[in-house]
Amino acid sequence: MSVPAWLREVYRLWEEKVLQPFLQKAPERRTEFRTHSDIPVPRFLVPQREDPDYLEKLGFPGQYPFTRGVYPTMYRGRLWTMRQYAGFGTAEETNRRFHYLLQQGQTGLSVAFDLPTQLGYDADDPLAHGEVGKVGVSISSLEDMERLFRGIPLERVSTSMTINAPAAILWAMYIAVAKKQGADIRNLRGTIQNDILKEYIARGTYIFPPKPSMRLITDTFRFGAREVPKWNTISISGYHIREAGATAVQEVAFTLANAMTYVQAALDAGLDVDAFAPRLSFFFNAHNNFFEEIAKFRTARRIWARIMREKFGARNPRSWMLRFHTQTAGSTLTAQQPENNIVRVTLQALAAVLGGTQSLHTNAMDEALWLPTEKSARIALRTQQIIAYESGVADTVDPLAGSYYVEYLTDEIERRVWDYFRRIEEWGGMLTAIERGYIQQEIHEAAYRYQQAVESGEQIIVGVNAFQMEEDQPELEALKVDPAIEEEQRRRLAELRSRRDNQKVSELLTRIEQAARDPHAELMPLFIEAVEHHVTLGEICRVLREVWGEYHPAF
Repeated sequence: MSVPAWLREVYRLWEEKVLQPFLQKAPERRTEFRTHSDIPVPRFLVPQREDPDYLEKLGFPGQYPFTRGVYPTMYRGRLWTMRQYAGFGTAEETNRRFHYLLQQGQTGLSVAFDLPTQLGYDADDPLAHGEVGKVGVSISSLEDMERLFRGIPLERVSTSMTINAPAAILWAMYIAVAKKQGADIRNLRGTIQNDILKEYIARGTYIFPPKPSMRLITDTFRFGAREVPKWNTISISGYHIREAGATAVQEVAFTLANAMTYVQAALDAGLDVDAFAPRLSFFFNAHNNFFEEIAKFRTARRIWARIMREKFGARNPRSWMLRFHTQTAGSTLTAQQPENNIVRVTLQALAAVLGGTQSLHTNAMDEALWLPTEKSARIALRTQQIIAYESGVADTVDPLAGSYYVEYLTDEIERRVWDYFRRIEEWGGMLTAIERGYIQQEIHEAAYRYQQAVESGEQIIVGVNAFQMEEDQPELEALKVDPAIEEEQRRRLAELRSRRDNQKVSELLTRIEQAARDPHAELMPLFIEAVEHHVTLGEICRVLREVWGEYHPAF
């Protein structure tokens, strides 16, 4: 790469202090990258004319402000994790899907839980009736979690779990399974979503009021930093905010505002910022407006680096990094002409890669109709693999840097995000803004404006409001969840309760109740001990409900 004189000394220091140490730990995938025409592909490029804003706004990859990527070599060193979201029916059925996806080249697992599990109910609870295994896998006990990961060595695979209100309990089950496998839990890698604020804003699978919910989250931060240091103890999620109708600007603004709230809560609980911040992770959506999405990801990294360094005083550069998972946009998928969704997902996935994602889920073409089949899930995974291995976009870092349009969008999104931060501060902070409905109202208005544009024809949706066809039922295989699994889960839970040590269970539930009443008690070690003695998810959550109550929106 040709480095102009005005950047040469700064580049030399970056190469010496950032690049070379990184390469010693993680060499690039090849000694040389070339195009099909045998043109050398540089690691990244810099402006040849002097740009006074370059170091402040872009800099070098792997260095503050991380606009160009959190690692100095990005995908030249290691491709993003291909982490397809999966979960339905029983643990055995989902385990088979996990093994299938791993055999097809997936490089990480991502668990979808059913609604009763997300809301802290066992499969035999009356409130779970009709929902067991329908939109994810049913997990009520440690034995369910063992079946879910049978034959999968947890010390050697990275697992993401989309779970929020009862995240600490599901994580406790995962840790307990790993311990039974003989794993060193300090080597476990993965993520619990654990982001309750976006549930109040956009998704709705909350259980407890904000204060005890925040306590659960800071408790996982503390435990993770001390005992499971490679685990991401939260995935602060813009995905669901975007799915609810937010714009790209709102997705970044509200996600980072939530993140600041979590950081402040952890600091208020006495945690050191550099002890937990390196394991914060994020989860973003990838929509159809290709360049805006790329700019959005670059903007988010730059803003977060500034927030962590300047607002919270973090000193460790890893605390400044915004590492994120991306999922393509479920809300853009159409039941009409579902094969068109393959094209939409490809564009969205490419935007995520060009934006520097660390892991990626690509939606299946039939998800507007039903849960993905093996075939549609395989096509979604192949989409990522073609981008990774055939397109050449993974051979250089931040290939769109310096584009007049991309840099314009990056700067403009940043300006608008900071405007939102100021407005949220005027409301008294994110918790107050959520409780008083400001954030929700902003999203509702954005969703309404978009729907008006679709209905007027200003926004074209191919196959929906333009280029329609007379269609019969799509000629696609459908995945159906057997309703008999609910009865099977009930039978298993009854059998488990009959053979466990119920005196020990009662003792542990009493200890959990006492700890829940003590704001200084740690809960994670107690949750692990409880699930190891086959206390169920619903039993633990019932005790916590009795102590903390349930959240009910005030508007």
